[in-house]
Amino acid sequence: MSAPRETAAKGAPKRTAARASAETAVGAPVKTGVGAPGKAAVGALKEAARQAVDRHAEGLIGLSERLHADPETAWEEHRAAAAVPELLGRAGFDVTSSYLGLDTAFHARFGSGPLRIALCAEYDALPGLGHACGHNLIAASSVGAALGLAAVADDAGLTVEVYGTPAEEGGGGKIEMLDQGAFAGVDLAMMVHPAPVDVAEARPFAVSHSRISYTGRSAHAAAYPEAGVNAADAFTVAQVAIGLLRQQLPASARVHGVVTHAGDAPNAIPERATGRWYVRAQTLAELAELEPRVMRAFEAGALATGCALEIEPESKPYAEFRTDGSALGHYRANALALGREFAPPGQAARMNRASTDMGNVSQVVPAIHPYIGIGSLPATNHQHEFAAHCVGGPAERALLDGAVALAWTGVDRAMAGGGGRT
Repeated sequence: MSAPRETAAKGAPKRTAARASAETAVGAPVKTGVGAPGKAAVGALKEAARQAVDRHAEGLIGLSERLHADPETAWEEHRAAAAVPELLGRAGFDVTSSYLGLDTAFHARFGSGPLRIALCAEYDALPGLGHACGHNLIAASSVGAALGLAAVADDAGLTVEVYGTPAEEGGGGKIEMLDQGAFAGVDLAMMVHPAPVDVAEARPFAVSHSRISYTGRSAHAAAYPEAGVNAADAFTVAQVAIGLLRQQLPASARVHGVVTHAGDAPNAIPERATGRWYVRAQTLAELAELEPRVMRAFEAGALATGCALEIEPESKPYAEFRTDGSALGHYRANALALGREFAPPGQAARMNRASTDMGNVSQVVPAIHPYIGIGSLPATNHQHEFAAHCVGGPAERALLDGAVALAWTGVDRAMAGGGGRT
């Protein structure tokens, strides 16, 4: 299997006057009259949730397109943080902006049931690449899932929450929120992430993010080169050392980065050079052993050139992901019921080299983070071509399928008896 069938894009909703009219009729949750959690009851709740997502389809697609056309990077997502909760507010959610003192975070809540289901909405873009990781689709699908669950919240005994989580691309927004008490008491946290193909179980790695700075001394590169201390050379030494170190690193490890500044004029010895570097490992424990070895390569650059070295973490490390098995089983069954097809193990393993601060959430509360395919191959995440695939028919289908599958998973969790990690 490769990507979800292209023909499935025909199922994406059309922008019709009837749908636009239904979109404006936001508000009252659908009442099913469901009592006992038998198959018929579960089916009725799921149908009501799906109908709610369908009623909001036009607005959800519009939200995704709006975010895609106006990308904002980590901690700068001011317009996105205002746009994403608009549909929720109109549907009766209590929305808190600048949540926990973070300007571009928000929290939305609906219902008062004993089971708390949280959807995570990411909306930051990549520098220079826009929405090449599909966070526009993540935000819209999480909003859609929340609207679907709100429609059955009373009957299913739910409190539905949406966490607007900034700065996933290197800023650790969810970690900042966790440190201030977010997600406390949540029974299940969920999101879907766009990918070339569908992968049910995410296995993201732990990762650290560091800013590296070398400071040397400028001098005329031709007349007085001996007076200079070359900060750009320090990075050259460090990168050679890292390249050699890779021979002895475990197969699960990844070390990569970019030099962001290394001088201004070719006839002046660069006195300052800066970069950003990531170190990935299978677990936080493995990362703690590996990262000091990588940092010694940067120390070698300073020692060889005589530069001063400064290493500054961009955030706390992202943790490996801990999947809730029961919720994942529900999601898998629901996605298959919607006609999704999951990639074979070989393709699935590639996407699982990525990392996310949702991993930190999964260490605290039960969570799932499945990938949903947008039919982008050969384009893959973090490419301009992938960003182009994050709007259009297949992306719209993924958005709405993801919203419904998450909502149905929340219903299954409620009908199975609620919280607790499995």
